[in-house]
Amino acid sequence: MIYSFLRVAFSCFFRVLFRAEIKGQEHLPREGAVILAANHMSNWDPPLVASFLSRPVSYMAKAELFRIPVFGRVITACHSFPVHRGAADRGAIKAAVKVLKEGRCLGLFPEGTRSRDGHIHKAEAGVGLIAAMTGAPVVPAAVIGTNQIFSFGHFLPKLRVIYGEPIRFQGDPRNKEDLAAFSQSVMDHIAAMKETIIHGNGCV
Repeated sequence: MIYSFLRVAFSCFFRVLFRAEIKGQEHLPREGAVILAANHMSNWDPPLVASFLSRPVSYMAKAELFRIPVFGRVITACHSFPVHRGAADRGAIKAAVKVLKEGRCLGLFPEGTRSRDGHIHKAEAGVGLIAAMTGAPVVPAAVIGTNQIFSFGHFLPKLRVIYGEPIRFQGDPRNKEDLAAFSQSVMDHIAAMKETIIHGNGCV
């Protein structure tokens, strides 16, 4: 109920105020386990990436957010679950695997934290590990413009999101180098799509 209401509200918000341009939604499977992996520049990224999709997205979010009154309850109702950053959180990994075993969509930001400069940074191994453990495909998503929302000189930037074709882990799930390489390949896909958006549409 809450998720459906917020999805409609956010999609209208992004369309009307930020002229959001969304492409490639057809690449997200309509059912079954799937990991949605996007670059991360702003707190606006989770609702933007999820609002224009036909199925709910369960996000792994930093534990501190769940301790905020009201907000913590809202994100819990929207299928999010906590992760303790700074160390391997086995509980969060188990929760992520559970989401996928139930045939749902898991939302991840492979960089692990927001990019402060707007550029795409190196991926952590988490997305590769979860993909290897579950066999779930990864749909990369490139986001542009959220770091400029309400900022000086931009304020209401045009937002863009493009979803790419699913990719699957093909390496040895016990090999840390294979896991890291796959995670980075996801970010490389996202970076390539972002460049396509920038140069294809002339935006900055």
